[in-house]
Amino acid sequence: MSDRVLVTGISGFLGGHVALQLLNAGYTVRGSVRNLSKADKVRQTLAKAGGDVSRLDFVALDLLADAGWDAAMDGVRYLQHTASPFVLETPKDPQELIRPAVEGTRRALQAALKAQVEKVVLTSSIAAIQYGQPSYDRLLTEADWSNLDSPQTGAYPASKTLAEREAWAIMDAAGRHDDLAVINPAGIFGPLLDEDPGTSSTLVRRLLDGRLPAAPKLYMAAVDVRDVAALQVAAMTDPAYFGQRCIAAEGVYSMPEIGAMLKPAFPDRRVPTATLPHWVVRIAALFDRDIANNLHEIGRAKRLDTSRAPQRLGRKLIDTPSAVIATGRSLVEHGLV
Repeated sequence: MSDRVLVTGISGFLGGHVALQLLNAGYTVRGSVRNLSKADKVRQTLAKAGGDVSRLDFVALDLLADAGWDAAMDGVRYLQHTASPFVLETPKDPQELIRPAVEGTRRALQAALKAQVEKVVLTSSIAAIQYGQPSYDRLLTEADWSNLDSPQTGAYPASKTLAEREAWAIMDAAGRHDDLAVINPAGIFGPLLDEDPGTSSTLVRRLLDGRLPAAPKLYMAAVDVRDVAALQVAAMTDPAYFGQRCIAAEGVYSMPEIGAMLKPAFPDRRVPTATLPHWVVRIAALFDRDIANNLHEIGRAKRLDTSRAPQRLGRKLIDTPSAVIATGRSLVEHGLV
């Protein structure tokens, strides 16, 4: 069998970086896009970044449709399932996120098993770990799961939790637990490959656009996209990953702290470093459902055991200031701020 890797969601921020590292490592890459009209753009983007696109081809796949999945697995040795829905605004119907996440994972893994793909690497999230816990006075580890019965577990963490649990259930039922490896990244920052800012990059965009006089004390864990991609690629062949989850996070920071990281690199921009008073956030929540849904997160810094990822890579992760500055410079370069 050839060393062909199917990367679902190759046009996404992480999917593109995974494909680039695979190409640079000598793999043949098959990328899935929802519409083949995106293929030329992805090919040009990866070529500009230095990837050998002579070993790149594309298939059209939809997380909510059966068509094409069996054919996409033809000759594939490894599956990198990075595709998953993400919206910037909380949907009124949680199933808008949950259904494509779970059904897409089911379609991808069932097709992989049918084709006897050797190893499957799933991109999950720390959102499948850190929500709805009874206490945050301890380190959260790969052994933890978000509590789906908690009102603090919204649609997005529910989608990631259910999708990952579906993946483990499918592989366990097939007797192939150790042929699955899961990466649970934090908010992903780092250099953009094209003008698509991704999702976590939107935070940096908001901090750089000059509209915020101060930032809410909302904490988030952060990681560089290049480290997540390196973990995803290594997980295909390194036995240390097999049958395991791996939190990918360099640290946990508040929005004002991230603003302070950006400010020296962008002295001509009004980057907020002050903390927005909690009472102001509460007032804003009266008019903004997304803010209201995250009020319980204000001022709460979750503690994560971040030791596994650097152990797996054999080095420290890229520091978050470097990651967010790289995001900011990419946003400026592409004219997005």
